[in-house]
Amino acid sequence: MAVVMNMLAKPGAVRTLEEAREILREVTPLKKNCGRLCDAACCQSDESGENGMLLFPFEETFYEKTIEGFPFHLADDDTLFKGGKRLVCEGTCPREHRPLACRLFPLHIRVMVDENGDAYAKPEIDPRGWWCCPILEQGGMRAMSSDFIEAVRLAGECLIKNVHMLEALYNEQRLLNELTSL
Repeated sequence: MAVVMNMLAKPGAVRTLEEAREILREVTPLKKNCGRLCDAACCQSDESGENGMLLFPFEETFYEKTIEGFPFHLADDDTLFKGGKRLVCEGTCPREHRPLACRLFPLHIRVMVDENGDAYAKPEIDPRGWWCCPILEQGGMRAMSSDFIEAVRLAGECLIKNVHMLEALYNEQRLLNELTSL
């Protein structure tokens, strides 16, 4: 049954991902290449060489084939949802092939609920960014491009309309809440 449900869910989820990725295609936290500020610290691998970025549900679809100039592999990772994947790269990629998590970083999307019970997306600092992103130390969100923050919000609004993306966002929120309460 799960296989059939995934087959039915995949087209809508992929369209949602394409829309969110497009919203974030050109914007970056700074008006210039922020990787030059920190020598692309967020793209560098850890000592295990297996760090990588968690993919959203069905996002592995974008990485089923080899991409010229982008050495990577997918690893199984159930951190956010059963059957999840993590993209592990060598620290460089063509910008148009960045995973959604890379496009959002150093922010993440918190799902909020207003007084009417309607969900909305709120960009906020990803606490995992404190170890590598100097923008956070130089003023946090105040130091970031307002265009980037708005694009993250709009991508979040797009994502929360899909139940699979919403589940992944809630699971990430729980994970980050656990990390920050330690």
